[in-house]
Amino acid sequence: MEPSLPVPSLVVLVGPSGAGKSTWASARFTPSQIVSSDALRAMVGAGEDDQTAGTTAFSILEQIVTERLRRGMTTVIDTLGLDQESRRRWIGLAREADVPAHTVVFDTPGPLCMERNESRTRPIPKTVLRKQLSRFNQVREEIAGDGFDMVHVLGSESSSTGPGPISVTSEATYLAERKGHTFGLMVSSFVWDTDMGSTLADVARRAESAGFRDLWVMDHFRQIRGVGRPWEDIPEAYTALAFVAGVTEKIRLGAMVTGITHRHPIVLGKVVASLDVLSGGRANCGLGIAWDEEEHASYGIEFPPTKERYELLEETLQVLPLLWGKGTPPFAGKHIVSPGLISYPRPIQDHIPIMIGGSGEKKTLRLVARYADACNLFGDPDRVRHKVEVLSDHCAVVGRHLADIEVTHLTNALAAPDRRALRERVEKLRERNTTAETYIKRNNAGTVDELVELFAGYARAGASNSVVSIPDVASPGSIEAFADVIAGFDSP
Repeated sequence: MEPSLPVPSLVVLVGPSGAGKSTWASARFTPSQIVSSDALRAMVGAGEDDQTAGTTAFSILEQIVTERLRRGMTTVIDTLGLDQESRRRWIGLAREADVPAHTVVFDTPGPLCMERNESRTRPIPKTVLRKQLSRFNQVREEIAGDGFDMVHVLGSESSSTGPGPISVTSEATYLAERKGHTFGLMVSSFVWDTDMGSTLADVARRAESAGFRDLWVMDHFRQIRGVGRPWEDIPEAYTALAFVAGVTEKIRLGAMVTGITHRHPIVLGKVVASLDVLSGGRANCGLGIAWDEEEHASYGIEFPPTKERYELLEETLQVLPLLWGKGTPPFAGKHIVSPGLISYPRPIQDHIPIMIGGSGEKKTLRLVARYADACNLFGDPDRVRHKVEVLSDHCAVVGRHLADIEVTHLTNALAAPDRRALRERVEKLRERNTTAETYIKRNNAGTVDELVELFAGYARAGASNSVVSIPDVASPGSIEAFADVIAGFDSP
């Protein structure tokens, strides 16, 4: 039976060479979670089998394990694990960090270990492997007394002994379950049969009643490709959000996301602070580097090179907390200069949450780890999972917990109570030159049960908030059908 491991946890792998430890670990954990003595020998020596580098490699291993456990991060130690003193020392580190300590013992038959060893490019000497197998026989007897919270044995008769583990199999799942999974509604198209004001008010109230935590609009001055044509109606983002604030009571409000070039950053900070005050403390602040060069040209807005836009974004991330905080501190950056940052009234929230849109692995997610409260990602669950792993690595570099950052993702969704109702909605909405199958795939159209399963997949990938765009959001019943999806999650 596959071991059920709590997260975060210390996982010590125990077994001779060829037992399958590294293969098992790489299939179940991210590279950043695995601390391998072989890999460290390769980094500081001539290769994984360079025994002269062993002392240095194990010294580095101890430092990494200590630091990861201190930060509450799942840590898998991939060594032979045959030394009892080392195992007990690692258990002690886990105890100090209040992290459960588990061991996975690979009870692989000796002949199979020998066979695997012989097939390697650089096998270890047979005499060495025989000594490991002999020592492993002793370890199987003594490991029960080491003090692990749980001992999992993988082999012909797999078993687990000790206190029952938490039924969580990944750090992403742990974070999602701990935080709860929430939903936001994106309103991006305003091509409606009725007037914009009354329809937007109706959509916002229905979203609030359905259990959506947030309502988002795009911050664009003309409609974007993929949503509509440039001349289709789209209101100015913060005017629309202020209007929604006046017709709702609790739903949070934000632009996903404001291009950093669209307004002077200090003016933007004033706008968001005003929205927070007028909404009773419900403002979110979404930021991005902007991308629509044609839109900028159409409105006469400068569109700097990518490098400069990233610089401007980082300075804005530094400026906004100062602007919203106490006093009137000066700021002198490369792109933003103020002798005294001032914005009254102050926001109602002690800290307006800042979201960064985009998932660039080298720059954007690094800025998220350093400055932001949330990020917004695109793609299927596998892509989101990969981006979360990258973000986790950036968080480790700056000494921040991944759990401190809300991971959101944006996707289309169309819910129906059953297959018949789904077919009827799809037939009504799809373009004549688009097949029903294509429309369903493009818009994640499905029954309530199917969509609960879809968003559970995003939760397992590490997203704690799903922002959905409903194609016929203004139609009666569209938001209400998705309310049943929201009800399928234990949202806070």
